Amino acid sequence: MINILLVFFNEVIEEFFNVTWRSRHNQSIPDHSLTFLWSLSVSIKDFGALLGSLGVKGLADTFGRRNAILIVNALSVVGASLMFMSKVTASFEVLIVGRLIFGLFCGLVMSLNPLYIQGVSPTNLRGAFATLNQVSFASGILLGMVVGLETVLGTEKYWSLMLSLSLIPATLQYMSLPFCPESPRYLFINRGKEKEAEAALRRLRGNPEMVTKEMEEMREEAAHSETGVTVREFLRKRRYRQPIILVLIINLGSQLSGFNAIINYSTKMFAQSNFDEAKYLTLGVGAVNVAFTIVAFFLVERAGRRKLLLAGFLSLALCNLLMTITYSIMAIVPDIRNMQVLVIFFLISAYEVGPGPISWFIAAELFDQSARPIAMAFTSMLNWGGKFLLALLFPPLLVCASLVFST
Repeated sequence: MINILLVFFNEVIEEFFNVTWRSRHNQSIPDHSLTFLWSLSVSIKDFGALLGSLGVKGLADTFGRRNAILIVNALSVVGASLMFMSKVTASFEVLIVGRLIFGLFCGLVMSLNPLYIQGVSPTNLRGAFATLNQVSFASGILLGMVVGLETVLGTEKYWSLMLSLSLIPATLQYMSLPFCPESPRYLFINRGKEKEAEAALRRLRGNPEMVTKEMEEMREEAAHSETGVTVREFLRKRRYRQPIILVLIINLGSQLSGFNAIINYSTKMFAQSNFDEAKYLTLGVGAVNVAFTIVAFFLVERAGRRKLLLAGFLSLALCNLLMTITYSIMAIVPDIRNMQVLVIFFLISAYEVGPGPISWFIAAELFDQSARPIAMAFTSMLNWGGKFLLALLFPPLLVCASLVFST
């Protein structure tokens, strides 16, 4: 959500950079410095998330899935507080550090959440419940777009308050998660606490037959699971080779789908004629994003992961082809812009029905309990690494594309 906020009301943040620079140097900020600070502010969160991914295994295995989420929530609180204080202290350095710390939180929690959800969900509904993680992510994107409007909080007066909104979900989690059970799979397979795992299952299921069935399933998994899988063993063991390739292909495909570029830069892409109209079209993108993530929640168990991935990636390929064609002839046929908007909406829906949610939780299903945290960290690194590269490379690529298609 925080990246969407920055992109959605970039003029306000750029003015903050300019005012701060002028107060220090008695002159307006040079264009190259403004571009650098803006790019750094946008990309530093994704870089922090990439670094945060490295700590997933250590936190998940040492403190447990639930407690690890509670611990990393402190990073959200600190990051949001620093972003809020950046205006009071008139320091863009504080804003950038706050985004870095918040990025560390994102890199950790986007892996820890699926791990915990996978551990507490019923076997036949794990995919659907894991999709809820993407539902909350998509809802955060839409919320960021809404509060970024000038009629809400996207103003010079309230932008720092807007960047501290992540304190609300962090507070709610601190109030609710301590009353939730730890993952039974973690308690049983990682810690060997069979009685505690069974008690947690009884709280979660309430059905003795389901508890007995899942306990037997965990005993079987524990019998075939190794303890203490290292990163080196994870990369070298033959049994993990095919799942690693699958996770790599799915996540690279997800990052190269064009979804992140549209979400982060849709306002600029739409702003061919009217910037206010572009903002409301971007809100439409956010609404479609949420709607089709909810559709995925109902489809993922019925249609299956493979069918949704194949249909999603084929649709994304077609959408990107149409996007390239419409963008290349827009100068000749201006009315083709309306078709481009429809293609963007269809691309978002194709992404969220399949590759979007599935890419985040598929690793939790392909690997056994001992390798699962490393697999989720690997997934997080692929996703956040792709977002970081996009934040660095997309603006100059967009300029190059404009030059190519305008000649």
